[in-house]
Amino acid sequence: MNRDDFLLLKQNIVYFDNSATSLKPKIISEIVSDYYNNYSVNAHRGDYDLSLKVDSKYEETRNLVKDFINAKKSKEVIFTSGSTDSLNKIVFGFFQDYLKPEDEVLITKSEHASNVLPWFELKDKINIKINYIPLNNLEVTLDNVKNSITDKTKVISIAHITNVVGDIRPIKEIIRYAHSKNILVVIDGAQSVAHGKIDVQNLDIDFLVFSAHKMLGPTGVGILYGKEELLNNMKPIIFGGGMNVSFQFDGTRVYSELPALLEAGTPNIAGVIGFGAAINYLNNIGMDNIAKYEKELKKYAIAKLKKVKDIIIYNENSESGIITFNIKDIFAQDLAIYLNKYNICVRAGNHCAKILKDDLGIKNTCRISLYFYNTKEEIDYLVNVLNNKNIKDEII
Repeated sequence: MNRDDFLLLKQNIVYFDNSATSLKPKIISEIVSDYYNNYSVNAHRGDYDLSLKVDSKYEETRNLVKDFINAKKSKEVIFTSGSTDSLNKIVFGFFQDYLKPEDEVLITKSEHASNVLPWFELKDKINIKINYIPLNNLEVTLDNVKNSITDKTKVISIAHITNVVGDIRPIKEIIRYAHSKNILVVIDGAQSVAHGKIDVQNLDIDFLVFSAHKMLGPTGVGILYGKEELLNNMKPIIFGGGMNVSFQFDGTRVYSELPALLEAGTPNIAGVIGFGAAINYLNNIGMDNIAKYEKELKKYAIAKLKKVKDIIIYNENSESGIITFNIKDIFAQDLAIYLNKYNICVRAGNHCAKILKDDLGIKNTCRISLYFYNTKEEIDYLVNVLNNKNIKDEII
């Protein structure tokens, strides 16, 4: 699907590492280059035509994001440098004041480091409690969420789709139940927003984070979505130009309103404008079409991979386009290096989910993550390479 738009695919590679970052269609580099070559001035700083053009393009992307996730207002969309930055702003800009000592945060052992380490740091700062929702066959169930909640639980922070297991959490049901207990919910959408339609109003999401680079856009751009009433109680953790109205020598200062309040300094203007082009590109394909195609491709891949000798598939039944596997008696990184000899790009390691080993039973795995430009022919090629009878000899 749309493979001709991706110049990197002309290099005779098979790219199966979309959970780490997606490839970029050529329109993205064209849009970014147009900014740098033809109107590369600052945003929200000037009163001349070029600056006003930048302002318009920059805010156009904000409105595109608003519509893409169906936020109520554009001011609920905050530009950051990525999901990691967004989560840190949420944890230290909102929850550091919202939570009290002994309050409880629920996460899971399959969360990405970006949704674990900030909570660890906050625990050290204000003495909150962190507990883990148990996993059933590596997946989160509503019942396990319900059974994990205590009268101290104040926030649940989980991925919509995890980056190793690839399970799609029932977040609408989780959020509904959490809200009935006055619990706020943070959703890490890094692995989900690029692969299907997300409606923050329908899901009633309190906070959502995701990154442009995993959905065809430039690196260094992320989104922090929050309900307006929550963002109004968020304190900036970065201070400087662009987020203040005035300040005096005696320390008197007046800060801006949303979204400028949380976007101090010169932003990644080219990246934000490029992200707008990526959203338009995805909208033209249709998120429902992407989700349907990936589901078919995943089903095909599982059926083919199950025929590979000595393969261990850890998440056969997960519904996303993520497949985590090993070949018996072969170290994951060695297998990834072997596949690289055949121009097949996969991820190997713990995938930034370093405490999942407690449930998964192994530290390092190989991961295939699919996107709409992958094909059945690429999967067939992967399977043929894995079926090489001399694979162990080649690796050794």
